[in-house]
Amino acid sequence: MAGPRIACIGVIGKADNPLHISLFPPYTESKIEFSFLLNSCLDIFDIRRKQTSIDQELGLLQAIDERIAAYGWLTTTGVKFLIIVDIFGPETSSTRLAGPAVSGLNDSDLKPAFRALQTAYIQLLQNPFYSPDHHAPALGTTAGPASSCQPISNPGFIAEVKRIGATWTPGATF
Repeated sequence: MAGPRIACIGVIGKADNPLHISLFPPYTESKIEFSFLLNSCLDIFDIRRKQTSIDQELGLLQAIDERIAAYGWLTTTGVKFLIIVDIFGPETSSTRLAGPAVSGLNDSDLKPAFRALQTAYIQLLQNPFYSPDHHAPALGTTAGPASSCQPISNPGFIAEVKRIGATWTPGATF
């Protein structure tokens, strides 16, 4: 029986510009769809930001369908971490025959993954060769395809995000 698995991890800057997006099997070819899903969660962040204290897991942001759900975490600096979870996990021959597993996912199940993401981001910020100013739009402009925003390209950060996404299971610690 397959359990919940991470389908996508997104790191969104304080100006709502995408800093990093990692996709995990079987969704590795769905970048546009998941970029849209991540973008649709930003309004929910704005609404929840007014109702919760800063630097908290915001929990379930939206259930896209019976299979995909988006969860969020907001840092004190305004950077947003989004994890999109495939509730049923990858389909195998046994799950195809037995049907989808009935499984719930608590907001607290993702807390270790969000903490690990935040730790990886803090380590990135502590790197003297990383400049967060290169990853934010210039003053007076918005983040967009023509802006000068650069995604995070640090191989250590990307590897850590991939590790978190590939190894997370409910109840896992990092």
